[in-house]
Amino acid sequence: MHPGVVPIHATHLNDLWTADFKWHFKTRDGVYCYPLTIADQHTRYLIDIQGLLSTKAVGARRVFERVFREYGLPTAIRTDNGVPVAYTGLHGLTQLSVWWLRLGITHPRIHQASPQENGAHERMHRALKAEATRPPKGNLSAQQRAFGAFQQEYNHERPHAALAGDTPASRYTPSKREYPARLPPLEYPGHFLVKRVTNAGTIRFQDRLLFLANAPKQHHVGLERPPTGSGRSISARSCSARSTNVR
Repeated sequence: MHPGVVPIHATHLNDLWTADFKWHFKTRDGVYCYPLTIADQHTRYLIDIQGLLSTKAVGARRVFERVFREYGLPTAIRTDNGVPVAYTGLHGLTQLSVWWLRLGITHPRIHQASPQENGAHERMHRALKAEATRPPKGNLSAQQRAFGAFQQEYNHERPHAALAGDTPASRYTPSKREYPARLPPLEYPGHFLVKRVTNAGTIRFQDRLLFLANAPKQHHVGLERPPTGSGRSISARSCSARSTNVR
C-alpha cells in the first residue's frame, strides 16, 4: 500500500490513529505554539497533545517516538496533506512518513480541503481550542499544563456519544505492537533491481541519474518490471511506492 489517499475506518483498538497540526497561536509572552495532537479513532482516546515551537519534522518525530514507546505502534496513522507528514514529491513522502512506513505503519491521508474526513479529530480540536487556548496561557510551559488538564478531562471524565456514553479511557488500551529498538531491514523479491537513494534524492538507472524525492534518501528502492513490459516501476519498501514508472 502506498501512502496515498486511502479511506480507513477503525474497527479495533489502535487500527487507526489520527494526527494533526490544526492551528497555531501565540502565548501571552509572544511565542508561537503549534499543538500536535494524536488520537485513537476507535475509542476517541486522546493519546497526546504537545505544544511545539514549529511544525518541523524533528520536533514531531520526538513526540511520536515518545508516544510509540509508551503506547506501541498503530496499524495506520491518518493525517491531512500538510507538513511535516506530506509533501509534493514522490507519493507525498516526507522523512517522517517514510519512518512510519519503515515501522510498518501505513499512512492514509484525507482528500485535499476535506477536514470532515477526520471528523472526530476536528471536533476534539474545536473543544481543545475553546477550552484550553482561549485565552492563551502566559508561556509554553503554562500552555502545556492546560493541554494536560484538557487531555485528562477529555479521556477520563467526559462521556462520548460515539462510545454510548463511556469515556475514552474506559475503552482504550495500548497497542501490543512494541516500538522496535532498530528498524527492520528492507527486503525485496529476488527479481527486483535494488538501488540506494543518494543524499540528493536520486538513483542511477540505465546510465541516467533520476531524481525521486529527498524523503527516501539513503533508503533502498526496488525496481520491478510491470507485466506490460513497458518499463520498470519503483517499489520501495521504505516508502511502499510502486506506481512511478521509470522508462
